[in-house]
Amino acid sequence: MKNEEKIIWQDSLSSRERSFLRPISVAIVCVVFIGLFLFLGIMDSRRSDRTLTGFMENRGLTTISVVRKIAEENLKNLIQASQRENAPAFTPLKKETFAPENWLTSALAVIGQDVDEKWQANQINNEYLQAVAARESLWMIAVMDKTGKIVFQGRPSQSAEGGKNPGSADPPFSSGANLISLLNQQNINYVALQRKDGSGTVVIALEKDALRYWGMRVAVEKAMEKLGEGRELVYLVIMDREGRVLGQTGNFPASWKKIDLAFKDVQSGKQTVETRKIVLDDRPILDITTGFKISERAEGVARIGLNWESAEKVLSENRRNMIVPLVFTVIVALLAMWLLYHDQNRHMAGIIEMERRLEKAERLSSLGQLAAGVAHEIRNPLNAISMASQRLKREFMPADPEKAAEFQNMAGVIRDEIRRLNGIIEEFLTFSKSRRLEMREYPITEVLRKMTDLIREEAESRGIELKTEWSNEPVIIPMDVDKLQQALFNLVKNAMESISGEGSITISLRNEGRNSKVVRISDTGCGMTAEEVEKIFNPEYTTKQKGLGLGLSLAHEIVRGHGGEIRVLSREKVGTTFEVVLPSEKKKDNPHNIRV
Repeated sequence: MKNEEKIIWQDSLSSRERSFLRPISVAIVCVVFIGLFLFLGIMDSRRSDRTLTGFMENRGLTTISVVRKIAEENLKNLIQASQRENAPAFTPLKKETFAPENWLTSALAVIGQDVDEKWQANQINNEYLQAVAARESLWMIAVMDKTGKIVFQGRPSQSAEGGKNPGSADPPFSSGANLISLLNQQNINYVALQRKDGSGTVVIALEKDALRYWGMRVAVEKAMEKLGEGRELVYLVIMDREGRVLGQTGNFPASWKKIDLAFKDVQSGKQTVETRKIVLDDRPILDITTGFKISERAEGVARIGLNWESAEKVLSENRRNMIVPLVFTVIVALLAMWLLYHDQNRHMAGIIEMERRLEKAERLSSLGQLAAGVAHEIRNPLNAISMASQRLKREFMPADPEKAAEFQNMAGVIRDEIRRLNGIIEEFLTFSKSRRLEMREYPITEVLRKMTDLIREEAESRGIELKTEWSNEPVIIPMDVDKLQQALFNLVKNAMESISGEGSITISLRNEGRNSKVVRISDTGCGMTAEEVEKIFNPEYTTKQKGLGLGLSLAHEIVRGHGGEIRVLSREKVGTTFEVVLPSEKKKDNPHNIRV
């Protein structure tokens, strides 16, 4: 079939009837669903973050608690070891109790060794010793030669009694005996360390506050040594209330050793725990700052850094696991919206089609009522005119042959016009009749045979060859025999009227699938344009100069009432083919199988 041919499916909808929902409404619904899923995903991610942060925070606080308990025990042993036997609170000491005191002595001995090395290198003076005493929170540090004379001494710069500066060129002590006597009188603790070569002594003196600081420092450092280093522990530092480091382990950045905002907030009591995520050497760290107490007394602040890499991997994996179902859910939501859109449009198309059919039915009903009225009003006077014309022709024929011929001609014109007017009325009445189809099983081949027998004589008189192509075996389908025969007769009649001169009409029957039969009526007439094919089933449209042209509309309605359809293939000046598709089985609840 060439491009000029066109297939028309009369039940199809125009493109303007297929889209009813505004795309923006569907887009808004999709955005709402996607936003809801994203919100739930973000909330789940944050909840996981909080859970892991809480878990790591508990581990960090547990580590600090272990250090606190060990340090508290070390400090208790140190205090017991420092008790004097004649003290009223003295208790017998165990061997293990002396260990912390040895730790303290060893820690102070390290300072003495540093001073001794500087002394040997002639790099020592009063200012140096003053700086060491201030840095290490000592009451005094002094060096004596082997005769007991104080060579150098230093104390932290402060407003001493009498405004004297112990670090001046005039030292307050020149004899080691005087210094030791003063320390004993003021109950100031001290440690005297002899040089390796026996050429002098280094004396380190500590007041009560400094002794407590050093006791805390030693207790904390030894507690950290017992703690060891874990895989997740990056650093741990404990500072007293003045910001002095009591102990530290791990890689603690020097730039953080100063008191910062977290330190101040925790020490002031504004917060009990401050947790932050930071980056150290390109590694994510969970930094936890909390108060450090010994025997329920606030001694300072503990700051611990835990490796956040493993937790970050868990969160990243959780985010990935969240994104995959999220994307899947979004796709499902979009697909659901598309299906909803498509299904809604389908239902709306059905509603509009029903409205169109209802409108058409109302129009046809009005036309039927008009036809009935016209028939009622015109048929009776038309019969009277017909009888009067017959009587005039029979009883009032003029005697004059010339007038008789003219009278005969006028009577023939009247008779023909009455016959034409009667045909118009009959066509109106046929189209306006409405009754429920009486469906029953009947051979379609028998209907075709009766129809061809009825129209064959007229076709031959016009020089039209009528061809039939179907088997002799009966093909039974559900139908209203009279109505279907009328529809097929109208189609064949239309085919005959499209042929001017000689031509042929071919009527065939074939199967289409398992549940349909197709009656094909082809002619070699004038054919139709695509615009004409679009309109041929409309009752308002006709190309006939005589009659109303309702035959095709009536045939179309009858076929639709049987649950079938009519397809049209036409090519101008070549011919037209009507394909009547009929179901082989009766369809349930057919909306067209009510009235035609």
